[in-house]
Amino acid sequence: MKKFSVLIPLMAMLLPSWALAQGRINKVSTLVRDGVELVKIETEGAPLVLPETFSIQSPARVVLDLPGFKSAMPSNRVELNQGNLRSLNVVETDTKARVVLNLKESTSYKTEISGSDLLVSLEPAAKAVPTAAAQNTQFAEDGNNYSQPLSDLDFRRGSDGAGRLVITLPNNKVGVNISKQGDGLTLELQHTLLPEALRRRLDVADFGTPVGMISARQAGSTVFVQLKNAGEWEHSAYQSDNQFVVEVRQRKSDPNKLGSSGTFTGEKLSLSFQNIEVRSLLQVIADFTNFNIVTSDTVNGALTLRLKDVPWDQALQIILDAKGLGMRKSGTVLWIAPKDEIDERIQKDFDAVAKLEEKVPLQTQAFQLNYAKATELLKQITTNSGSGGGTGGTQSRFLTARGSAIAEPRTNQLFVTDVPAKLEELRRLLVTLDIPVRQVLIEARIVEARDTFGRALGVRLGGGDMRAANGGDGGYSIGGGNRVGFGTSYDNAVGTTGMGGTNTSTGNFVNLPAAALSTGASSGTFALSIFNSAANRFLSLELSAMEADGKGKIVSSPRLITADQTKALIEQGTEIPYQNSAQNGATTVEFKKAVLKLEVVPQITPEGSIILDLDVSKDSQGANTTAGPAIDTKHIKTQVLVENGGTVVIGGIFELSETQTTNKIPLLGDVPVLGNLFKNNVRESEKREMLVFITPKMISDRGEMR
Repeated sequence: MKKFSVLIPLMAMLLPSWALAQGRINKVSTLVRDGVELVKIETEGAPLVLPETFSIQSPARVVLDLPGFKSAMPSNRVELNQGNLRSLNVVETDTKARVVLNLKESTSYKTEISGSDLLVSLEPAAKAVPTAAAQNTQFAEDGNNYSQPLSDLDFRRGSDGAGRLVITLPNNKVGVNISKQGDGLTLELQHTLLPEALRRRLDVADFGTPVGMISARQAGSTVFVQLKNAGEWEHSAYQSDNQFVVEVRQRKSDPNKLGSSGTFTGEKLSLSFQNIEVRSLLQVIADFTNFNIVTSDTVNGALTLRLKDVPWDQALQIILDAKGLGMRKSGTVLWIAPKDEIDERIQKDFDAVAKLEEKVPLQTQAFQLNYAKATELLKQITTNSGSGGGTGGTQSRFLTARGSAIAEPRTNQLFVTDVPAKLEELRRLLVTLDIPVRQVLIEARIVEARDTFGRALGVRLGGGDMRAANGGDGGYSIGGGNRVGFGTSYDNAVGTTGMGGTNTSTGNFVNLPAAALSTGASSGTFALSIFNSAANRFLSLELSAMEADGKGKIVSSPRLITADQTKALIEQGTEIPYQNSAQNGATTVEFKKAVLKLEVVPQITPEGSIILDLDVSKDSQGANTTAGPAIDTKHIKTQVLVENGGTVVIGGIFELSETQTTNKIPLLGDVPVLGNLFKNNVRESEKREMLVFITPKMISDRGEMR
């Protein structure tokens, strides 16, 4: 009984997770998103993983297996009858539930998990790429979550006569599938959009390449690009950052010729033998190549062979493969024997070398390192797995079982004990590893340009009547003993320059001067007064106008030097203090950074270009809030490939702000021409642009570092 109680938890540990948790399929529904039919399978009760799937061409079906799930649906068959979907069946076994999608026509599909739901997307049958007799190749996996537009489709002719289709992708995470179908190629660009300008057919037959026609179309969230080719052709594809290139070239060799693979380089020969002894045939090869061929006593049998213009090394390989033979080469001598015999001989040689190493006296040698750290190299040449003869039970990667190594950090030396042959191998290895790391100077230039323009126009219109103050009748009679006057300061002259009397704006009956611009510039004025000969009645007009035009530029240029594949960081700015309340009620002082930061990891490629992982930000203090000061951020994080010493723009932000304001007196301000005396206008525009330039340069000497 005790054994049984111990066995139960052990079996629980060995069982897969789906065997311990029972899942249920509750509901199935369909919907259409971006032109793609979706089947939504809702589950609960167990973790959901991507199912095992396969498809059937006739009848058209898609089958999904969900381990550890049962059906909780009212019926095991659901009639859908939507688009390409006929119906759905759920079949249960002891370990899984099988969901079968019955289709009208065969099409491509894709599965994904959304929470506890399984989504199956079906491409439209009329637009799906046919899979029969097609050679599908996944070039790159899809890493995007939403669709983005392609930038360009371009075709060029290479120097070798190959046709080159260059596609500018929205980023370097686009999934690409390539399928070869008869006389053409089909490219499937996932999660991409095809702009209207690129939806065209390109007749490129005049370029003189195997490619005759190129067409592109949109199907759901996928763009399909098709190439129609002529003659015998072959293709290759590669991607550099967001540029995807497909090259189609004429096949120069006959595919039916045995020597066309290009993997054999021997002088060509032609052979035609009927039932010839293998030993005699090998002698013919030896006479042709001037190699000494030694055959084992177990090599026998006859062979019929016809070859024409085949490299001799390929002809020899064909003979060996036909009779199950192997070959070992030593100088100008070739030993031919059955493969099992050669494998046995090689194993004996290895065993002999191993036994010899056990008897060779050990030697100790010190290796002085100049650039690499001894402790780091010790980790690279040894591992902590196994129980070999190294120090502390360490089994060495590059040493024998009897060898050992220690590092001395103070003098940066490695002390290695092993057989002389291994010490010589380690010396050659350290010569390769102990080299100075190449360094890269990275200069970033952040340019912020600002262009502002503002214009304001306004008017003040007033009048004064001093006759009443001098004992006369002021204003103008309107009958019935009533009189009317203009302005609110009736007894005094209104406040405009040159009128005399009290200067007060309250006497204006139109008071709409030019408003102040956001730049704070003050407006200029022009005043005009009309008065009678007695100087006791006035009409004043004051025009105010302002126009401001400003331009500014801020250039920030952080630069730093770092080793190849080593992260470097430089930042300069301010840490802004602010008060924050702790949970215990106390007030603490915390800080927010508003800095200019450049963080980079360079990688030098074998061609001499530089791959940069960049994180550039330029922050400044914004408005103060109750939670502390806000930070205005401009941030770019990207990876880019740049040639040595070249400059690339990795990002930019453009902002345009335009405002136009009109204040007017109702009705009077709408009168043509004269309405300008009863309103003011303000128009302002502001342009802001930020560009980030990056220039990496490999450091070749200390003069450049200084």
